[in-house]
Amino acid sequence: MRARLLLIPAVLAGCAATVAGWWMSAPQRITAAEARVVSETEGDPERGKLVFAAGDCASCHASPGQSDRSRLGGGIALASPYGTFRAPNISPDRIDGIGNWTAEDLANALLRGVSPDGSHYYPVFPYVSFTHTQPEDVRDLMAYLRTLPAVKGRPPNHEINPIFRIRRALAFWKMLYFKPGPIAPDPARDEKWNRGRYLAEALGHCAECHSTRDMLGGIKPSTRYAGGQDPAGTGFYPNITAARLGDWSEAQLAAMLKTGNTPNHGRVGSSMSDVVTNLAVLPESDREAIASFVKSLPSRPTPSP
Repeated sequence: MRARLLLIPAVLAGCAATVAGWWMSAPQRITAAEARVVSETEGDPERGKLVFAAGDCASCHASPGQSDRSRLGGGIALASPYGTFRAPNISPDRIDGIGNWTAEDLANALLRGVSPDGSHYYPVFPYVSFTHTQPEDVRDLMAYLRTLPAVKGRPPNHEINPIFRIRRALAFWKMLYFKPGPIAPDPARDEKWNRGRYLAEALGHCAECHSTRDMLGGIKPSTRYAGGQDPAGTGFYPNITAARLGDWSEAQLAAMLKTGNTPNHGRVGSSMSDVVTNLAVLPESDREAIASFVKSLPSRPTPSP
């Protein structure tokens, strides 16, 4: 009898912990102020086209096996230590794409990593960086996406370890690594540098590749921009701090972002060639701004693979 009485508090404590965990893991959506910005006025598709390019969206979401970067049927395989993810269809197709999404749905995806049905997205989608995107840019991006062709067909499902299929658990990952909100301008820096920081840290999500990750998939702060192994474990993203690019001028870096040619007569390859294709669309002032920010990064040693 006494044992049963002792069991009751334990059961109640377990229930309380379950309820608390469920409540803590609930997806957090954008604020009312952000929702007003993205929803109350029409976006500008021409500006949205530049946001699309700066965000490197086509590199993951364009349908494989064809050259039209505006056909966003998704399907590219993204290998990782946790399994293989598939980029989704983000074309305006109402069945297989995001044709039924509102601008607020897109904002929740980019700024909070939350789907329209209230599920957490896997951070292979770089919302850890996209969360810093200005709501006005999200609004314009949606306006541009709506001008693109609808693409039929859904990519295959993710092929990941079953333990990682519990999306609610991603809330606890977010508690460790996800810091939502805009980037506050640095008053000690000029407008050019602040623009470059926004393009690199938010839309361009440069640190997502050029950093090393810990066992949970979060960026190690001490390696930010210092390079790191690619998710598939088959290559290495280069160090882009002064430790590696110290002898490059801002003009040379800006030129590389447009042409892909490096100062030592080399040429960027792999996924960076796609980045260059996208950045070449931006105004020269934006590439110069990115170069200004990258050249200001503190020197950090390249971590061991």
